[in-house]
Amino acid sequence: MIEETGRVVAVEEGALWVETVRRSTCSSCSARHGCGHRMLNGESAGARARLRALCDDSTAQVGDRVVVGIPEGALVRGALMVYLLPLVLMFLGALAGALLFPGPGDLSAVLGVAGLVVGFLLNRWYSRNHASDAQVQPRVLRPAPEAAPGITVVGDF
Repeated sequence: MIEETGRVVAVEEGALWVETVRRSTCSSCSARHGCGHRMLNGESAGARARLRALCDDSTAQVGDRVVVGIPEGALVRGALMVYLLPLVLMFLGALAGALLFPGPGDLSAVLGVAGLVVGFLLNRWYSRNHASDAQVQPRVLRPAPEAAPGITVVGDF
C-alpha cells in the first residue's frame, strides 16, 4: 500500500476530499546532483493536490489529518496502461506499416501514429469504465498520528 498523509478539506457521503503536499524525494537519492528530474521536480515541490478518497468511517471532519493509500498493484496497472499500451501499439502499427507496405512509400509512420492514437483512446475508454471501481480509488486508511513536540510539519498539516 502506498500511503500519504493529508488534511481533510471536505466531507461527502462515503468519501473525503483530502489535500496533500507534494514533496521532493531528491534529497535522499544518491544521484541527485546528476539527475535532470531533480530540476523538474523542484518546480512542483510544495504544490498542493486534492484528491477524493473513499472512507467507510464518517467520523472525520474538515481539518483532520488522515492517511490515504492506494494499492501498489493499482498504481502499476495504471502506469502500464498509460505509458506502455500506447507505445506498444505505436510500435506494432509501425511494424505493420513496414511489413504490409514495403518499399520507399511504406506506411510505418502513419500506422505508428494511428497505433498511438488507438492506445490513447483505449486508455480513455478504460479510465471511464473503471472510474468508479473501488479497487483503484484512494482510500482513507486511518487518522494520521499527531506530530511529536518540536517537529515542524511541512505544509501546515
